[in-house]
Order: sequence, then structure tokens, then C-alpha cells
Amino acid sequence: KGGTAIFPGGFGTGKTILEQAIAKFADVDVVVYVGCGERGNEMAEMIEEFETLKDPWTGRRLMERTILVVNTSNMPVAAREASIYTAVTMAEYYRDMGYHVLFLADSLSRWAEALREISSSLQEMPGEEGYLTYLSSRLSAFFERAGMVETVGGRTGSLTMILSVSPPGGDFTEPVTQACLRTAGAFLMLD
Repeated sequence: KGGTAIFPGGFGTGKTILEQAIAKFADVDVVVYVGCGERGNEMAEMIEEFETLKDPWTGRRLMERTILVVNTSNMPVAAREASIYTAVTMAEYYRDMGYHVLFLADSLSRWAEALREISSSLQEMPGEEGYLTYLSSRLSAFFERAGMVETVGGRTGSLTMILSVSPPGGDFTEPVTQACLRTAGAFLMLD
């Protein structure tokens, strides 16, 4: 608890299904799931499924411990960037209250693409493959938000991050995957 992991894999390798399975069975108090730039129909199916599932730990509805932040691919780029930060701030809030929180993001690649578009609009100097030159430090700062805390009341809370990365064409040498591999505590490569 309190660690970070990534799932890099090309399209169709099962990243979303794996994250949703983890969300269903994770031994945590709160699950925060952010769909960043996902297709609307996928998000609708997930919400519908989560409404019918029971939490294996409590026997109650799974949605009672799940927060969904959904930003579909047809939404503005700025919303895509904001969705990740909004969701992680919610996760930190519950962690700081002494709860064990699982943060799932699908996908960091779409977030990085949004950052690239915003950086381009601001006419910042582009880095590798047009991404912002400070992509690695931005991702590192994001990963640093995971961890365990002891509250003033003496409770222990944790924020665990499991994040998917969708390298175009399954190319793991691209900048987003490489920046995440340097920072994450663990990874499962899907092919």
C-alpha cells in the first residue's frame, strides 16, 4: 500500500479490463478511477457494471466505495488534463483522512497527449516527439503523490497508484512509457 505501478501495453492488450478487475477486488477503503480520454461507451458500460457488482469485502454495492472521474475522448483537452489532477486530489483527501485508497488512471498516455497539445498552444519549446520538455518531471511529481501517511489522529492512510500507459503501436521506447518506467515502483508489460 502506498506504491506505484504501471501497465504499459498497446491497444487491445487488456489494460482497461485489468484495472477494472483490480478495482473490483482491491482490499482498500476507497477506489478512485479516472477514465482520461476514454471512449464514452466504454465508460458507460463500466458504470453500468459497477452499479450491479457487490464488493467482495463488505457485500455492499461496489459503487459505494468507488469514485469515478470520467472524461471522454470528445471532451476538451483542458478537461483531460484537469481530470487526472481532480481525481488524485480526491484520492489524497481520503488518504489524509486515514483511509487506504487505490487510484487507477486509464490512461496516462492520453493525459500526456493533452499536456502536449496545451504546451503546443502555449508555444513552448517541444521536446522529444513533440511532448513538453518537462514531461519527465511532471510525471515524477505526479507519482510522488502516492504513499502512506499518519494522520493527526494516529490513523494510517495510503494512496496506491496503478496506472495504464498506451504507447502508440506498442512502442515502449516512446517518451511517456520511458518516463513512467523511470519513476514507477513496479510494472506489468502487456502484449
